[in-house]
Amino acid sequence: MSRPVTLFTGQWADLPLEKLAEKAKSFGYDGLELACWGDHFEVDKALSQDGYVKSRWDILEKHGLKCFAISNHLVGQCVADAIIDGRHKAILPARLWDDGDPEGVRKRAAEEIANTARAAKLFGVNVVNGFTGSPVWHMLYPFPPTSQDMIDAGFREFADRWNPILDVFDQSGIRFALEAHPAEIAYDIYTAQRTLEALNNRTTFGFNFDPSHFVHQLFDPVNFINAFPERIYHVHVKDSKVNLDGHSSILGSHLSFGDHRRGWDFISPGHGDINLERIIRALNRILYTGPLSVEWEDSGMDREHGATEAVQIIKKTDFKSSSLAFDAAFASKD
Repeated sequence: MSRPVTLFTGQWADLPLEKLAEKAKSFGYDGLELACWGDHFEVDKALSQDGYVKSRWDILEKHGLKCFAISNHLVGQCVADAIIDGRHKAILPARLWDDGDPEGVRKRAAEEIANTARAAKLFGVNVVNGFTGSPVWHMLYPFPPTSQDMIDAGFREFADRWNPILDVFDQSGIRFALEAHPAEIAYDIYTAQRTLEALNNRTTFGFNFDPSHFVHQLFDPVNFINAFPERIYHVHVKDSKVNLDGHSSILGSHLSFGDHRRGWDFISPGHGDINLERIIRALNRILYTGPLSVEWEDSGMDREHGATEAVQIIKKTDFKSSSLAFDAAFASKD
């Protein structure tokens, strides 16, 4: 194995970190990618309570686990969304939702993400993964008629909201890795390119590569790696399965995850349409040496079974790149 395999704790936030760390070690993981919800990593406490950061490391080290990144997807979503409503209230702590005034929510979320960079520095990791929200996602389908001027304005608004946050990331020596994803400012190759251009290609901003979000959009995840070889700052291993049957569509039909009628669904690694070996080869080609972090989502499988199987599949599939050409020995020494 050439890379550490970690478990993203976001889908396990119902468990105390102590209990999850014990389980993750027993499953076979090398570390945890700590979510900034539940009790796993609380940004406000990291910045205000003496000993809090050490308490997180004490738990990890007790179980022989490492940490390479923290993740604040839920708060990040609220920074730039055009529509702030009850969905956002459900994912935010009360102190950030406050009275629910949309612009107030966005500003408090922006400050929290800036503080996440400060907390990451204290914690000793150099990557924060997350979402950004989007001022243009609600205009995905261009009706009522949507001009490119309107889309351009949305990307400028995104940059105006995120550049001050990224200034704090720069000051803290931390990189932000957007998980390109439907409902974010970047969800495929072209929108990712447009996002980087909106930010003047500042290197603080890159991507948390998660192939599961690309398969159901019907484009090859390896092409995303090829398009942004220097911007892959973190990697999730998550799978999805397309189930188009002549009745369903890739839009999901407003059906809940796990509903057998959906045109696609997230599924445990090794059971979907992701070709992990091709991804490993592409990561080797771009010299990515960071963690492979399992974001486990599968409504039809017990999560402990799935998480245990996933780490075994990844460790079996991951391999170092070759240091020599296989046909080098054929060359004459004369």
